[in-house]
Amino acid sequence: MDITSLIGITLGLLAVFGGAILEGLPISAIVQPTAFIIVFGGAVGAIMLQSPQTDIINAVKGLGTIFLGTKEKPQDISKLLVSLALKARKEGILALQKDIAEISDPFLKKALELMTDGTDPQLLRDLLEMELGFFEEDVTNAGKVWEGFGAYTPTVGIIGAVLGLIHVMQNLNDPSKLGGGIAVAFVATVYGVAGANLLFIPFGGKLKGNSRNTIHARAMIIEGVLSIQAGESPNFIQEKLKVFTHGHGPDDHGKSE
Repeated sequence: MDITSLIGITLGLLAVFGGAILEGLPISAIVQPTAFIIVFGGAVGAIMLQSPQTDIINAVKGLGTIFLGTKEKPQDISKLLVSLALKARKEGILALQKDIAEISDPFLKKALELMTDGTDPQLLRDLLEMELGFFEEDVTNAGKVWEGFGAYTPTVGIIGAVLGLIHVMQNLNDPSKLGGGIAVAFVATVYGVAGANLLFIPFGGKLKGNSRNTIHARAMIIEGVLSIQAGESPNFIQEKLKVFTHGHGPDDHGKSE
């Protein structure tokens, strides 16, 4: 669970809407279904027109990492790679085939399978780096979907405000209908600006930020697996992998034999 995301979204919404309520603004004045449909329906349509289907799907799937965080923990992966290096040093690379089935990380499992199959080191590096590059591109594009959504909502909010004012102008002779049109006009603007700056643009930034953890972890896997394949010392591999765990918490694993 990413507690900072939960705290951030709660504080942001409470600051705006909670503050409005404390000032005496009733909930009914803020909740306007018409404004909601105009702003978010229009923004969804615009982003679907702009973005490929794959990017939209990845953006929706990425919402889970915004609130739950990423599964990859560089320190744990570093420990596992060092232990695999120690086993390969003592029993040979083929002995690692017994451990592959127990590994849950698909990228690490694939790297180890290719290594134990005797894939050429340069070919192995090229293949894994290519896959990592595609992953980084997919996550970046998914983040841009949310940022694009945040760019559209204020503009569509203005459209909603103009529509509300048009409704007001058409009913100047009927004061009973003026309040609803004015409410839609202003609430649509609030929905657009608040949605963009409190939710969607931060969603995009958080999604791309979280992906850095996965990218570092997979870069570590590439170096670790190639080092095991090259027969490097587990102690040397451990020191090499510290570069990737820097800034991701304490390096609490001990020296290997």
